[in-house]
Amino acid sequence: MARSIEHKGGDKVPSFTTQPHHVSTTHHYCITTLQGHSSYISSLTLARKLLYTGSSDNEIRSWKRNPLNSDHDIPTNNIVAIGKGAVKSIVVLSDKLFTAHQDHKIRVWKINDDEPSQHQQKYTRIATLPTLSDRVLKVLIPKNHVQVRRHKKSTWVHHVDTVSALALSTDESLLYSVSWDRTLKIWRISDFKCLESVTNAHDDAINAVALSNDGSVYTGSADKKIKAWRKNPDEKKHSLVDTLEKHNSGINALALSTDGSVLYSGACDRSIVVWGKDGGRGGNMVVLGALRGHTKSILCLAVVLDLVCSGSADQTVRIWRGVDRSYSCLAVLEGHKGPVKCLTAAIESYKNPSDSSSSCLVYSGSLDCDIKVWQVSVPHP
Repeated sequence: MARSIEHKGGDKVPSFTTQPHHVSTTHHYCITTLQGHSSYISSLTLARKLLYTGSSDNEIRSWKRNPLNSDHDIPTNNIVAIGKGAVKSIVVLSDKLFTAHQDHKIRVWKINDDEPSQHQQKYTRIATLPTLSDRVLKVLIPKNHVQVRRHKKSTWVHHVDTVSALALSTDESLLYSVSWDRTLKIWRISDFKCLESVTNAHDDAINAVALSNDGSVYTGSADKKIKAWRKNPDEKKHSLVDTLEKHNSGINALALSTDGSVLYSGACDRSIVVWGKDGGRGGNMVVLGALRGHTKSILCLAVVLDLVCSGSADQTVRIWRGVDRSYSCLAVLEGHKGPVKCLTAAIESYKNPSDSSSSCLVYSGSLDCDIKVWQVSVPHP
């Protein structure tokens, strides 16, 4: 679980809505439940025809992403790899799979698209970050050592606590990582070198990171703050450009709208705060309102089309729609027997062109060890 404490409140921000609306016109149902993990689901992501899932027992598995387009019998899950420590985040880029772990490491796996033979591994680990060469070059120079605890030093390329989230830059050349060690690090994809570390980026564990297409980097922390970072073309390092403070408790999740103009933050105060760009503040974010309805901590967020999906410790997933900066809850997805820890969503690949509704698939991973696949169809506004 993310390092935060449950709090009541969040009254600083007015609500957009408190009750679901239009539920009768929103069709949703659970297509299937994917089972195979023996421990809670801690991360998931979509890539091409596959859904990748990571669990607290170190396993990474792959599944066919759309059960409706597969055989009726759900294919046997594939154990992609076994790392060390819970798999907290998964990112896929081309033929590489990046995984963040509770043992302070980031691992890189090579995806072999050829069908594996009985004795051939489909996924091979090709690097562990920081790499050996990165570590050796830094350890010999005293200025590369930073204080990580009262009586302990480490080179700045090392994470020294759980790596909680990963994100790719829009040009796919950089990998961003955040950690419970309160740092934000930037890695170059081409050679896996650590280019930058923002030490003490927050006052407590960092649980989430989101990258905007304008170059802004948002980090959310157990210190109740969201920070915005940016690196100008003539600068070598990222600098703090804004601090967003409206939550009453630790922030667990961040998500951006497709165009990057709206930021959503979910926290232990049971609220999802919606932030929008204000031209009068140089493009920085200002609070627009809050989405309320969950009865426990917000643990994860995902955006697809004009929909915002939220997963909570109350064991439900809620689907929200924002139109002209006015929001309502369209559906509540119930069925998990544990907190919903991770979410992703995508437009459904195969749908009737004459259908006047938007249809998407929502994937939810829970502490009940199950992954559920939901079909959600909502009429156009």
